[in-house]
Amino acid sequence: MVRACAVVPCAFGKLKESDFYEALPQISTEKLDEHAESKIAISYKAGSVIVNQRQRGNPLLKSIRNVPWEYGDIVPDYVMGHTCCALFLSLRYHNLNPQYIHDRLKDLGKQYELRILLVQVDIKDPYTPIKELTKMCLLADLTLLLSWNAQEAGKIIETYKVFEHKPPDLIMGKQENNSTLSGIADALSSIKSVNRTNAMTLLSNFQTLDKIYEATEEDLSLNPGFGPQKAKRLFRVLHDKFVK
Repeated sequence: MVRACAVVPCAFGKLKESDFYEALPQISTEKLDEHAESKIAISYKAGSVIVNQRQRGNPLLKSIRNVPWEYGDIVPDYVMGHTCCALFLSLRYHNLNPQYIHDRLKDLGKQYELRILLVQVDIKDPYTPIKELTKMCLLADLTLLLSWNAQEAGKIIETYKVFEHKPPDLIMGKQENNSTLSGIADALSSIKSVNRTNAMTLLSNFQTLDKIYEATEEDLSLNPGFGPQKAKRLFRVLHDKFVK
């Protein structure tokens, strides 16, 4: 047995010296890390929301209308910026496949600084699974966001993209340095269901009060944070006649 084992290395040694042997290239861990970073950079395109192919057919894509989106080879479900991504999860699907989200998180790892778990609440009793997902998000450093329909979920993805390069003061609705804009925002936020963030969003997109007044209900409803009912109420307030 010892003699037979001693022959094996010699045989492989002759094989390496022949023309039939081709050594495999050595890949360092540093190159693997660079490859992972380059994949993130390639998957990000400044003007578009990048969508994973597995999200094809998701109804929330119909609600992303203010920013362009396209399919790409990415690990998360959505990439809304160079450092921001989201995983989408339906609670109904989660109850049927509880291991799914854990496998997705393993694949995602520590990529991206802001990782969002966008959960669509589509079951009657969501409290227990939401509690479990909250614990998981705390351990995995995820931001948990809930939506109650596909339209809300799409608007959340869209809003993150719209505000990608906006300053924090605008997102928080603080523009106290400009008294004119602040006054207009105060007036708009006095309308029922229109908060100050909604008002600053309108001013950011339309620039002036005249353009907000000239906008149609559909134009108003396309703004992040707005829906058909809120847009209809705002349009009616802006165009109703004054009562003597």
